[in-house]
Amino acid sequence: MIHTNLIVIYTNQLDACHAFYTGLGLDFDREQHGRGPEHYATTLGPIVLELYPTGTGQPTGRLRLGLTIPTTIGPALPPGQHTLTDPDGRTVAVTITEDLD
Repeated sequence: MIHTNLIVIYTNQLDACHAFYTGLGLDFDREQHGRGPEHYATTLGPIVLELYPTGTGQPTGRLRLGLTIPTTIGPALPPGQHTLTDPDGRTVAVTITEDLD
């Protein structure tokens, strides 16, 4: 079986993206592997989501990310579906639930 285990978002606005996704309730750790750039990582079930600085590359362009977040940890949004935009202009479809069960 094939499944997703890693999503990396490259951005030239690392601090702003970190603040945006943290504001959605994601809990990131700051990481650095060897001489690589400092970045942020969090685990969403079996998936690692990382925010990386673009460095000399380009920011990740067309990406639509969908997150389901319980009201207990999410942003101050009412239950239901919301379409947000991160600092780089990516669409983030957020479903706020009363409970994840």
